[in-house]
Amino acid sequence: MKSWKDNLRKIEPYTPGEQSKAGGVIKLNANENPYPPSPAAAAAIKNFDAGALRLYPDAGGALLKNAIAEYYGVESKNVFIGNGSDDVIAVSFQALFSGDKPILFPDITYSFYPVWCSLFDIKYKTCPLDSNFRINLNDYRAENGGIIIPNPNAPTSLGEGREFIRQLMSFNKSSVVIIDEAYVDFGGMSSICLTREYENLLITGTFSKSRSLAGLRIGFAIGSETLISALEAVKNSYNSYTVDSIAMAAGAAAIKDDEYFKSTVKKITDVRKKTASQLQELGFKVLESQTNFLFATHSNADMKDYFNYLKTQKVFIRYFDLPRINNYVRITIGTEKDMCIFIEKTRQYLKNH
Repeated sequence: MKSWKDNLRKIEPYTPGEQSKAGGVIKLNANENPYPPSPAAAAAIKNFDAGALRLYPDAGGALLKNAIAEYYGVESKNVFIGNGSDDVIAVSFQALFSGDKPILFPDITYSFYPVWCSLFDIKYKTCPLDSNFRINLNDYRAENGGIIIPNPNAPTSLGEGREFIRQLMSFNKSSVVIIDEAYVDFGGMSSICLTREYENLLITGTFSKSRSLAGLRIGFAIGSETLISALEAVKNSYNSYTVDSIAMAAGAAAIKDDEYFKSTVKKITDVRKKTASQLQELGFKVLESQTNFLFATHSNADMKDYFNYLKTQKVFIRYFDLPRINNYVRITIGTEKDMCIFIEKTRQYLKNH
């Protein structure tokens, strides 16, 4: 006799960076922004009318969609919003990748992609990065049911230029291409402008990284009206109210505060440059980052051991026990003080090992 347990879905879930409850931790393992949200976003939350929470949020998300559309120079009909870019991409997988052919994405990339494929029963094929962790454009000439590529890529931190995207689109006129731009604000080249040229191109983004709103879970997509309509249809088939009222108010305020946004991004990129240089002086190989993190290795050190040592020192970074990158670590850029402590603990490790 079959057990009811046989009907449970069996899936290997995505594993996020460790969330420690211990005090005094330097948390460099989740690609969070070390700086607070825009004062304008904080004011929007503080001044929000709590009485309005008895009502459902605007299902159309007009306040936030209009703010995003204005910032990126598109129309609100070209904008989709969701609970973080994870939600947006999950909806995109369901709405846009329903063919019989496998979708394509890099073998070293955001590890949620294969999880969604398993959950939604989507065939997929990974394309190996080259020896320098670069995407081989020719791999994406193959017949496919869709493509998703993070640009810049994670965890490698490397980005590609707009001409790369143009060539990718020229190869793939019969399938949807999604470019995940979660980290683009830290030095990457956004392809949002190309959505006017390519009806089958979707760009996804997030307020979690560069706008310091990870706790509110705000994500978005920009694309043709045809693609956005497909996303809305899927969203409205299971949850019409994906983004809450407070998040929309704070998100709209945050994206309008461009001065604060640019100042915090500059702080992070300045500290990133300094930290990369310090690591290189200590013998690390550090990839050229266009993100808010560094991807690094050391020829004379075991990165898993290094990761575990730093953890004992209450400095959390990210280690992936995966083929090809199991002697690399990913280091989120914190404040200058955070990174000084990180470098100090790294020096201690190298001295004692």
